[in-house]
Amino acid sequence: MTTPIPQAPVPQARFITLEGGEGAGKSTVIAALRDALETAGEDVVCTREPGGTPLAEEIRGLLLDPQHEAAAPEAELLLMFAARAQHVRRTILPALQRGAWVICDRFTDSSYAYQGGGRGLDAAFIAELERRVVGIVPVLTLLLDIDVREGRVRTNTRDLWPDRIEREQEDFFARARGVFLMRAQAEPDRFRVIDASRPREQVAADAVAHLLALRESSR
Repeated sequence: MTTPIPQAPVPQARFITLEGGEGAGKSTVIAALRDALETAGEDVVCTREPGGTPLAEEIRGLLLDPQHEAAAPEAELLLMFAARAQHVRRTILPALQRGAWVICDRFTDSSYAYQGGGRGLDAAFIAELERRVVGIVPVLTLLLDIDVREGRVRTNTRDLWPDRIEREQEDFFARARGVFLMRAQAEPDRFRVIDASRPREQVAADAVAHLLALRESSR
């Protein structure tokens, strides 16, 4: 007996994602979110994309290796969703089913931004993969928004060996940022846009406030 394919991805309570361009400071925010939930006595799983399982991490290595610079956009997209399918079924859903909070560094919105906006692939194709392969969406997405050039300055001073995607030109990241903001505008109930150009402590404090408001409203 086959499992029916949902008509639309299903929102998952306690599933939080962070999105944004390069240099937006997601790692700092994730640490603050984890600490806030653990202080409140919650079970928390922090994970990332692509990655989050042994197989998905191997796919991540392929995707980000600069030696594969000539990868076709469609191949990149399908590898992203292969990693995501494994991640959802082996890490995210099991954690949610036991009542944990899941905080994920990137999720499907990044495919719309990077492979859709950046690479120019059809958003309808991405949506079909999301529906058939992923089947879930976060209840809250924190979009850490920063000017592309400012974010690049941050990463250039941090990353001595940029990965395959970090090596892209500014116009690629500008297109990705545009898609992130467009999706946030289209889904205001799910997205919270945070100005990530400010000091990281302020950005993290705003993110924690949004998370705790969600936790309080769901109790």
